[in-house]
Amino acid sequence: MNIIRSLCGAALAAALAVLSATPSAAERYIAHLTLDLAGLTPNLMHMQHFHGFPDGKDAVCPTAKQDTNGDGYVDLIETEPVAGVTMLPFHSHPATLELPNDTYPIADKSGAAHYEHTDSVDDLEKALKEKFNAPLSLAKRVIFIHGVASDAKLPDSVKSLPGVPAQVTLPVACGKIELVR
Repeated sequence: MNIIRSLCGAALAAALAVLSATPSAAERYIAHLTLDLAGLTPNLMHMQHFHGFPDGKDAVCPTAKQDTNGDGYVDLIETEPVAGVTMLPFHSHPATLELPNDTYPIADKSGAAHYEHTDSVDDLEKALKEKFNAPLSLAKRVIFIHGVASDAKLPDSVKSLPGVPAQVTLPVACGKIELVR
């Protein structure tokens, strides 16, 4: 079993993520992911993914040290040297590896969100192999939760992916996946 005991982020009051792989009746491994989040921007869809390095380097959560332009925000682009690239989305169809999607969790009026999904480990491994030539390697990955209100005033120095507002991709929490025996 892999677990994130907590996600670190100013916007997150409490979180628990559990990703377990267990044999199903057909002896195929099934991945089950649960995320319970609080302290998010209310009534907003929050993208969530695991990030990592296709070459197998160990990903870690960024710190204030990664704020290389000194604007007070560690944006998505600044996280890449320590956390790697976005690899696996947590929406209704993770094995597609498609990032744009309207099925990410939406925080309720109190800022809480819940995500739960079960998928075939074989399907996830196949998708990661095809796109990144990389295995699942959960213990080398981090989970990010993204998103602040669309009207949040961010400096122009906060960067995002081309054509995507920084408010959508700004990390608000990060957690290292740990193997728990």
